[in-house]
Amino acid sequence: MASSAFICDTEQWKNLKAQVDDIKKTHLRELMSDTERCKSMMFEFDGMLLDYSRQCATLETMDKLFKLAEAACLKEKNNRMFNGEHINSTENRPVLHVALCAPRDAIINCEGRMWSQMFGKCLTRYKNSLRGSAVDVISIGIGGSFLGPLFVHTALQTDPEAIECARGRQLRFLANVDPVDVARNITGLNPETTLVVVVSKTFTMAETMLNAQTLREWISPALGPQAVAKHMVAVSTNLMFGIDPNNAFAFWDWVGGRYCVCSAVGVLPLSLQYGFTVVEKFLKGASSIDQHFYSAPLELNVPALLGLLSVWHVSFLGYPARAILPYSQALEKLAPHIQQACVSMESNGKSVSIDGVPLPYETGEMDFGEPGTNGQHSFYQLIHQGRVIPCDFIGVVKSQQPVYLKGEVVSNHDELMSNFFAVPDALAYRKLQNENVPPHLITYKPFFSHLLPSLNAYNIGQLLAIYERRIAVQGFICAINSFDQWGVELGKKATSCISEKGEPVEGFNFSTTTMLKRYLETRGMRKHHFIEEELFGFSSESASADVPPDPPTLLPHM
Repeated sequence: MASSAFICDTEQWKNLKAQVDDIKKTHLRELMSDTERCKSMMFEFDGMLLDYSRQCATLETMDKLFKLAEAACLKEKNNRMFNGEHINSTENRPVLHVALCAPRDAIINCEGRMWSQMFGKCLTRYKNSLRGSAVDVISIGIGGSFLGPLFVHTALQTDPEAIECARGRQLRFLANVDPVDVARNITGLNPETTLVVVVSKTFTMAETMLNAQTLREWISPALGPQAVAKHMVAVSTNLMFGIDPNNAFAFWDWVGGRYCVCSAVGVLPLSLQYGFTVVEKFLKGASSIDQHFYSAPLELNVPALLGLLSVWHVSFLGYPARAILPYSQALEKLAPHIQQACVSMESNGKSVSIDGVPLPYETGEMDFGEPGTNGQHSFYQLIHQGRVIPCDFIGVVKSQQPVYLKGEVVSNHDELMSNFFAVPDALAYRKLQNENVPPHLITYKPFFSHLLPSLNAYNIGQLLAIYERRIAVQGFICAINSFDQWGVELGKKATSCISEKGEPVEGFNFSTTTMLKRYLETRGMRKHHFIEEELFGFSSESASADVPPDPPTLLPHM
């Protein structure tokens, strides 16, 4: 398909569009009565069971979606991503976050150079980063530099193996520029035993820089200015900033901020907390999905199937949202991370094509979620009887923290999983016999069910990679760039116009200017300047103008 053509102009798109009315008239109970259809929409990969039989789709629909993938050159675009081509055309960069969790002996081609992994060197660097008697780590970042690593940390911190490896240490994440967030993070910590990891891709993120300066001011009075260099390290792609390599971990500009969990952004703080043995298992789980995504046929390809059906939901059936419903408290930060990384929130929240042309179809969905069973007593009413909201149900066979109460027929985890099995069934196509609900109020809601064997580091890596690759599929099909974020950058520039000058500026409307004046008059506004010399002992003016030919070998894996 030519880059100037719309995918909706193809015969494959039109064939799917012609099915919409019939699908909307067909109740899911009719589809679920077809045993062969249901069997064909369930399969297992690497211990994980995927069931998409409760989708508003027939086998014919799936066949048409596979043909749409061919028309959109999904396989070719996927190959281009894995081969390091510049598919992020807006920023003229490769998109190679898939390389970060590749096997140790993998050789990655990128921009005419060969990259191989360096686990041994990195592991030594991570161990050496825990300087002196430091046992606690605060990772400062925002967006992808915060939400992804926080998701993995939250999922790991109740895993028995990870608990044992992390014994005696703490990992905290500071993101919000609100001083309340700073206060919560430093409460109970001693500067002498704390290492601060400052994560900023370009060292231009105002919130991260202000928080870094704030913690510098927390460390310096207690230990002296000379101690800052021993208690603060940086993770950045900004190699011209002149940061001492002994205090810096690099990652490359072809690692998008919201896809950076498997880079030093996530691996450094997670390794300092749990050790590299646990984190390596997480990376292997992500790699298993990448290899599966690259080689498996569409009908047995987990991320591809999920991505294609999301396109079906959004662009054809007109469903505006998706609920992510993990039946595991350890996955409580999954939905917030996917909100940032996924479809309508940052990656695919665009209404123009990769060529900058307005799209004649919808591409974004709003993601939200809460672990079961909390969500059942919160927003499930909307899902049951309100709008049609496709759901991702995620269950785990083996609990991280099993509890068996004497005299109880089932364990606590069994009770949780009873809800995992029963509630989706009620959502899909039927009501309980003793419910006095008029038939015309009974609607069906499409959903996926993921059943994981356990929730260890390996499975957590798998889950993260599934959602990340699913994002790519949706972008490839709809011809949008899932890997840039110029809308977010625009917001940053608008904010800096206010915060740097501390006064109303031309270009803001009357309402904004009036509110800003009121704030300045009643509260006052002190200008905050981030001075590089004070934080890391260097000056950007003294940084070398020569760009190193290759990134330094300080990053995990590559």
